[in-house]
Amino acid sequence: MRAAGATNGLVAVSPQRTVHAPARLSAAPVAPALTARDIGLVRTSFARIAPTKDLTADLFYDRLFFIAGDLRALFPDDLAEQKKKLMAILSTAVGRLDNLAAIAPAVKALGARHAGYSTRPEHYAIVAEALLWTLQQGLGDAFTPEMKSAWTKVYTVLADTMQQGASEAAALRAAE
Repeated sequence: MRAAGATNGLVAVSPQRTVHAPARLSAAPVAPALTARDIGLVRTSFARIAPTKDLTADLFYDRLFFIAGDLRALFPDDLAEQKKKLMAILSTAVGRLDNLAAIAPAVKALGARHAGYSTRPEHYAIVAEALLWTLQQGLGDAFTPEMKSAWTKVYTVLADTMQQGASEAAALRAAE
């Protein structure tokens, strides 16, 4: 079913429908190198879903809680702000893919905050699954295996950086 008012090809489907279930990432993936092609694919695809960011965020959180309902307790009752934050961090990351070092401190800080919300390393693979599913739903046939690979690399780099920030914060707390 086509989303009302969607002009970018975003397809709204129920979170229970999986066309191709993405494989779960390991809890501690090795960060892959991003190529110029990866960056181009991620930026092009994000530009297609950005105009329907509210629907994209809805699909993401619906899928996340379908996959792992127990995670719902880690979030506020009203997800409106959380959805805005998700799309904002994705937008920032996509915009800085050619210079991830510039956003690494902010991404590490995000990871440290998430650790304070009881986020565990295994949650990152679940989020990856929900994100890839959301992108697949939003982009349809345009979400090629190459594009999925590029997004997986980007997410892995971001998740690894967040987990590094969480570990560093835990080490600082332990040293106090």
